[in-house]
Amino acid sequence: MSEAVSRRSAMRLLAAAGTAGTALAAGACAPGVPPGAGAPRTPPAAPAGAEAKGAARIDALLERLTLDEKTALLHGAPDPTSLGQAGYVPGVPRLGIPPLRLTDGPAGVRVARPATALPAPVLLASAFDPALAREYGRVIGREGRALGQDVVLSPMVNLIRTPYAGRNFETFAEDPRLTADLVGEMIRGIQDEGLIATVKHFALNNQEHGRDTVDVIAAEQTLHETELRGFEAAVAAGAGAVMGAYNKVNGVHACESKPLLDELLRGSWGFDGWVMSDWDATHSTVAAIGAGLDMEMPDGTHFGGPLREAVRGGSVPESAVDLAVHRILATMDRFGLLAERPAARPPRDSAAGARTARKVATAGAVLLRNEHGTLPLTGAAARSIAVIGPTGQVPFVGGGGSAHVTPDGAPAPLTAIRRRAGNGSTVRYALGEDLYGRPLPAKLLTPAADLDARAVEPGRVWSHEAEFRLADDDEWTLLVHYTGKRPVVRLDGEELFPVRQGVAEYFAGGLLGSAPDGMSVRRTTLALKAGTHRLAVTAEGGDKGQRFRLRHTTGATRAADLAEAVKTAKAARSVVLFAYEDATEGRDRTSLALPGGQERLIEAVAAANPRTTVVLNTSSSTTMPWLSRTGAVLQMYYPGQEGAGATADLLFGDVDPGGRLTQTFPADERATPVGGEPLRYPGVGGRQEYSEGIHVGHRWYDTQRVTPLFPFGHGLSYTTWQYEKLTVRPQRGGLRVEFTVRNTGRRKGTEVAQVYLGPSAELELDQPVRALAGYRRLVLAPGQAERVTLDINARALSSWDPEQHAWVLGSGRRQVFVGRSSRELPLRSKAVVASR
Repeated sequence: MSEAVSRRSAMRLLAAAGTAGTALAAGACAPGVPPGAGAPRTPPAAPAGAEAKGAARIDALLERLTLDEKTALLHGAPDPTSLGQAGYVPGVPRLGIPPLRLTDGPAGVRVARPATALPAPVLLASAFDPALAREYGRVIGREGRALGQDVVLSPMVNLIRTPYAGRNFETFAEDPRLTADLVGEMIRGIQDEGLIATVKHFALNNQEHGRDTVDVIAAEQTLHETELRGFEAAVAAGAGAVMGAYNKVNGVHACESKPLLDELLRGSWGFDGWVMSDWDATHSTVAAIGAGLDMEMPDGTHFGGPLREAVRGGSVPESAVDLAVHRILATMDRFGLLAERPAARPPRDSAAGARTARKVATAGAVLLRNEHGTLPLTGAAARSIAVIGPTGQVPFVGGGGSAHVTPDGAPAPLTAIRRRAGNGSTVRYALGEDLYGRPLPAKLLTPAADLDARAVEPGRVWSHEAEFRLADDDEWTLLVHYTGKRPVVRLDGEELFPVRQGVAEYFAGGLLGSAPDGMSVRRTTLALKAGTHRLAVTAEGGDKGQRFRLRHTTGATRAADLAEAVKTAKAARSVVLFAYEDATEGRDRTSLALPGGQERLIEAVAAANPRTTVVLNTSSSTTMPWLSRTGAVLQMYYPGQEGAGATADLLFGDVDPGGRLTQTFPADERATPVGGEPLRYPGVGGRQEYSEGIHVGHRWYDTQRVTPLFPFGHGLSYTTWQYEKLTVRPQRGGLRVEFTVRNTGRRKGTEVAQVYLGPSAELELDQPVRALAGYRRLVLAPGQAERVTLDINARALSSWDPEQHAWVLGSGRRQVFVGRSSRELPLRSKAVVASR
């Protein structure tokens, strides 16, 4: 049974004893970073005396700063020479303090110029490879510096707690251990290149629904054993900054929570960087700076004039301002930003970024299903292919919101498949589902008008009113494409595309929010009755003029697209059907099913050709009522700018799919850790309880004995594997686990061996049925075997005791499981953990 959630015990979470601040050690359970990966630009330890000199230099600067200059360093402001980044903090030129530019960057640097669009972090995580996470971070670090940035707002380490969360693609996993390993290496990679990393969102920002108001209630053990582990690892890795979350944590806004920011983050963990708010997540002046918030973003609503007034009025001591400024300047100094001659910014290496993007996309791809040798495509199956689906032709590079990156270029999967299939092969294409609409027939409207290619001159307004008649009831999707201010479109007097509130207006998705030619897109679906309808369109040219078009899809166009897809599938030996689900910051998913008519499309195409492979460009777990009809399913998430080439590599077997799921895929969306429990998700009356306790993700499925569609850690290979000869023995305060993995097939392959740990009978604390304790990514030739050794350290063997406010060792006999996923564990053994 989960620990009870009470506000009193939850508020004690953060009165952590000394052992609470012990750095989260990755141990030897995961592959390390290979030698020669590159020396960090910021040394891990300062030379003797350098730290004291740096502190003295910061103190001298503080003495010379006026109160106005100090507070200007504590909040964002408009950038007079913006590079298109997320935030800007002006410097103090007279003292040689440069400005700070802060960029979004979970999947690449988001500025006005092109950058490498990396695969979504969830795809990176699926490789189970911390060394690759460091390489990924180095691309972001180098490009951030090259593109004029000083701080990157990445990585995001909030756990995948609910499959509905709109930003699951931006983070890593449902598992705390895997998340901690990856975030630490990604931060090291970013900061190796001299860019300051910002771990976010501290803490419990696990959904978009009501994210700026919801009060998240989580008990002490739950927090330390789940959500906090990634943040603790980030601090241990030397993260320069932490971003506070929008939500409340146990009754207090995260950005003014003294237990979180002061007692835990700085007191127990020893964090010495600065804490910034998420954009518009600051709610006070006195409480926020008193709790340990150092910087308000994106402006000075609370930390500008109000902070100066609070200091002059005595409600905030100037020493609190000095402390916040000291933290920011000390971090800048650590990264060489205050040096007399700061390091030159490197050139952008787009070729190196592209190589890493492709490497990550292939390494993290997860083969979920493969029946009757559907994949890889070989022989006749590789010479006659039907490619179906809109994202087969329009590359789905990344999700929407702050993770969206504009790449130098991104080829279409259809192009890559044709190139790989080669001469003598036939690759046909069918749309399957129309994302961007067809032109409205000019003769449909009375009076007639061409609404597909309208140009409005600067300073002009264009408008048109017309009628059209439908013979039958029909479902229409109307879409407006535009380059300037969004045109106003009314149907029967109702505005179809009103301006939305907040981020919903700006973050419209990485696929659906813009057309292939870059025009912005908004859409709405309506059930129209037979009869006459009135349409009115008004478009303003603004200062620069604009182009717009109005398009539509109907029941007839959808039926025609489906029929063409089935016809194309029947004419080919094999089918590759691309399915999508567009997610973005600012909104959660409303269903785990594929949107639109895609389920019907898959059913029809697979019925016409059972050698159908479904490639999923989706953000998170997906329900699949169509699964049994398909030949194969390949999970590619959002694969970045090199996703087309990576997908072709995998389909044709040039590389083995080596990714494994970092989140459980439910068989039924009602059977999830939050399904049917509105107080768990999305919350009731603005309050949310993490009453599942420590049983997040796969731990819940095991505790509740619920069979998922695909378990955590699942992923197929093009070869076969055998596990054998497990031994477990006590070693250095932990356990040493050894076993042999053998490639028993005829192809070179990639395997992710996983070790899980059972509970301790000697601990009277809630514990998982099985917890991930270690893993190893292996690449083996046919017939090759490797003896794997993994050390399980004391932290992995411990639980958080809310009475002692500390980690306590789970001694006694412990069961160890080894295998290919959380549900496929052929090797089992026991060993005794000695109490200390």
